[in-house]
Amino acid sequence: MRRNSQADRPIGVFDSGMGGLTVVRSIKRYLPYEDLIYFGDTARLPYGTKSKEVITRFAFQDAEFLISRGVKLLIVACHSVSSIALEDLKKGFDIPILGVIEPGAKAVVKATRNRKIGVIGTYATISSGAYERAIKRFRRDVEIIAKPTPLFVPLVEEGWIDNEITYQTALFYLSPLREDGIDTLLLGCTHYPLIKGVLQRVMGEGVKIVDASDETALEAREILKERHILQKERRAYYKFYLSDLVPNFAKIGERFLGSPMDEVIRASIPE
Repeated sequence: MRRNSQADRPIGVFDSGMGGLTVVRSIKRYLPYEDLIYFGDTARLPYGTKSKEVITRFAFQDAEFLISRGVKLLIVACHSVSSIALEDLKKGFDIPILGVIEPGAKAVVKATRNRKIGVIGTYATISSGAYERAIKRFRRDVEIIAKPTPLFVPLVEEGWIDNEITYQTALFYLSPLREDGIDTLLLGCTHYPLIKGVLQRVMGEGVKIVDASDETALEAREILKERHILQKERRAYYKFYLSDLVPNFAKIGERFLGSPMDEVIRASIPE
């Protein structure tokens, strides 16, 4: 497809799997006229258990795949890559590159009233300390309570979005955060927005839940506005590449995306 201007180019999004489709879902909501190309490295997931060197190498390969397709903005939907390799990617490529950590950190700092912030994510994301560092860059006088909540990932992938097992798991994980008196909870994993309703029930209406996927899409909109490459009203297309068509990928993808994945292509990338 020939593109006449930079504004006509698509947004590129990559993740280690399909969880990044929640970021795509948010982009569809806040940037409805933008074309988008997604790459999910389903053949090599998860990234969070791998070394920094391997994660960085995979990140560059994923980025090169999307940049070769003429994207105007690259969004790193993978928390592991965002916490480890984002700065290297920004130095390595001459297009705007956005991760999921800084937008979420900026939003919780604005949202908190009592300066007590909770962060939940996978073991890899929480152990990296990336969210704590990002939050402290925006505001130092906050208390951050970060807790790994790894069982939420398989529950979401199983489709157990709102049942008793998910509720009891959330109650077990989040009760200590509630007792600590946090007033803001950051969802530090792309799977977690799908169970936001359950998490809100456990935490109560007095706790503001911040979805990093939504904040990333809003930040992307601001970047495109500033560069005068925000797309005008038009019909957008979405193309999805996966490095392996995993079993039930269409069903899982639709769960994350909130709509069918129209065009899914298996694509191998150079090692």
